[in-house]
Amino acid sequence: MVEDLSVRLKAYEGRAAVLGGRGKDPVNSPMIRHWCEAMGDTNPAYTGPDAIAPPTMLQVWTMGGLGGHETRAPAYDELLALLDDAGCTSVVATDCEQEYLRALRPGDEVTFDSVIESVSERKTTRLGTGYFVTTRMDVRVGDELVGTHRFRILKYVPAHAPRPSHGTSPGSSPPQERPRRPRPVVNRDNAGFWEGVSQHRLLIQRCADCATLRLPWLPGCNACGSAAWDTVEASGEGVVYSYVVMHHPPFPAFDPPYAVGLIELVEGVRMVSDVVGVPYDKVRIGMPVRLEFARFDEELELPVFRAGPAGAADPAGPAEAAEGPAEGAVSA
Repeated sequence: MVEDLSVRLKAYEGRAAVLGGRGKDPVNSPMIRHWCEAMGDTNPAYTGPDAIAPPTMLQVWTMGGLGGHETRAPAYDELLALLDDAGCTSVVATDCEQEYLRALRPGDEVTFDSVIESVSERKTTRLGTGYFVTTRMDVRVGDELVGTHRFRILKYVPAHAPRPSHGTSPGSSPPQERPRRPRPVVNRDNAGFWEGVSQHRLLIQRCADCATLRLPWLPGCNACGSAAWDTVEASGEGVVYSYVVMHHPPFPAFDPPYAVGLIELVEGVRMVSDVVGVPYDKVRIGMPVRLEFARFDEELELPVFRAGPAGAADPAGPAEAAEGPAEGAVSA
């Protein structure tokens, strides 16, 4: 059965996921400005009459928004439905790769096609057993290829399915085991950040040439391009720069509604994280917060931010996993 499923999945390789897609807006200065403000990117190349768009905005110009893309081909939905029928009902984005062939400028009209590039053999991971599906998007302006974007997800059968209890009476339902939170992706570019977290230290990269601080971690300086860097430890003090309240869609291990904050640290960098110690509807822009580390299971500990000024009394004690999702770890 597994071999038969693998053959059926492999048959989708090379089939279109999106054909003749068109960006809903031209490359434009307001979106570039919003992006740079959110990322804290002050590179002068992104402003002025000769401005270019940050290369990492490549996917922004292809997003379909809530309405999606009318040019989406049926093959990708068929592939996901086939995996759902096989019990692979959970999904997690694992990584993406981008290649930039030329800079995009305000006024460029983007078109794109997307193809199902590969479906892996059956794999077993900590999350569960399933298949990695990779799509490749080719982005063009006119007939010119300007960049490619590969996006990989894992569709899997959750490893931590509910297990029966010996104390369950006949005919009753076994207690449901709470799903585990997704694991952060650790790679060679951000391994030092996670090593710091394991030591209860929030480390910020610092360019060894121009001293610009950056968070999340990157392989090179976004101000001068230098690949040399060291780290400084964050004081842990900051404010809520912005936030959203998540209601939908629901995800296993997360209990909506909950607030996800963009935290501006006193050092000047920003990171996405959970705000604890205050109800989701009481989070406010400008609210002072301080760093804590919350343990969610025997393997997962994440940085979170507790509402309240430095040195404030904390009747709840250390941050607890039950207080909400620590989204910052995923984006760090």
